[in-house]
Amino acid sequence: MNVKKVAILGGGNGGVTAAVDLKTKGLETSLYELPQFFSNLNVIKEKGGALLKDDNGEKFVEINLVTDDIKDAIKDAQVIMLVVPGFAIESFAEVLAPVVKEDQIIFLNGAAAMGSVRFVNKAKEMGIKKKFKICEANSLTYGTRAFHNEARVELSLRVKKLFVAAYPHENTNELLEACSQLYDGLVPAKNIWQVTLENGNPVVHPGPCLLNAGRIDYSKGEFWLYKEGITRHTINVLKGIESEQIAIGKAFGFEIEDAVASRARRGYFRNEKDELQHQFNTSDVFTQIKGPISCTSRYFTEDISTGLVLWSDLGRVSKTPTPNIDSVITLGGTLLERDFKEEGLNLKKLGFEGNTFEELNEIV
Repeated sequence: MNVKKVAILGGGNGGVTAAVDLKTKGLETSLYELPQFFSNLNVIKEKGGALLKDDNGEKFVEINLVTDDIKDAIKDAQVIMLVVPGFAIESFAEVLAPVVKEDQIIFLNGAAAMGSVRFVNKAKEMGIKKKFKICEANSLTYGTRAFHNEARVELSLRVKKLFVAAYPHENTNELLEACSQLYDGLVPAKNIWQVTLENGNPVVHPGPCLLNAGRIDYSKGEFWLYKEGITRHTINVLKGIESEQIAIGKAFGFEIEDAVASRARRGYFRNEKDELQHQFNTSDVFTQIKGPISCTSRYFTEDISTGLVLWSDLGRVSKTPTPNIDSVITLGGTLLERDFKEEGLNLKKLGFEGNTFEELNEIV
């Protein structure tokens, strides 16, 4: 497949960045947002694009189409890229599944949350029985910020390495060949379980943020997790969760990259040698990221509910102990007065209840 047009669905930081970045690579791009949120793109639509600032300097980049009409957005696109938070997967599946063609590739570009499985499940609920060509990455392809009211993008990092798998995994090579025309550094994962476990956010965000909850409340928006929240003590909780993440991966038959290696290979850290706390505290990319600004942010809610809760369930079926993961789920729920075990993503909600550990690796 020769990719000439990419439809980007989702008008947040990553979506706007992708629309201008991929245009600079010679691709036709369209940018879609749900009608209820489309006003966020008004300035970008009026200007016909956005100012892109990256290592090459600054230049205004036109976007071929900015729209809230899904049919117009995906028309003639070889790849349809969803750049949306995990909680929005079902909402976008509702509008995309009925109109996408079976030969169009759906690429979920963001923090992995079993989005491909959830997309297909939502389509089945709607009575749609298409054979989707769908794949997802373990993380966003950018370190970036978009300033919508100024139609401006500050792109600090094009991520150098990401894991990608299709659902089902037999389609990975075909879909990866097409998506690699968009981005360098995409490598095949064994399956969606590996992609999900290579998402670094559930490791880094909930534990240290939980320990900094008082500071987050008190600072009223003036908190910097990576510069001030990752300390010689909070890093121990991060490492505890990481050790359980890696153990679950081994049980499933693959090696999960540790926190230093994964971020160095993506480009967030300068090397793989320096100690983890120092890497976070001095990262050229992470130290520019402010937040979370409240204890109800996605650093708590999404990374526990669609990250740690599922990992805990994978630990259960693989007989891998997860005491640190379970503690953060419990204390996070107490902190926010929510039952994350009940509301979070698990094997039952994914449609895999009753499957054996061995069957799970074959299903996806």
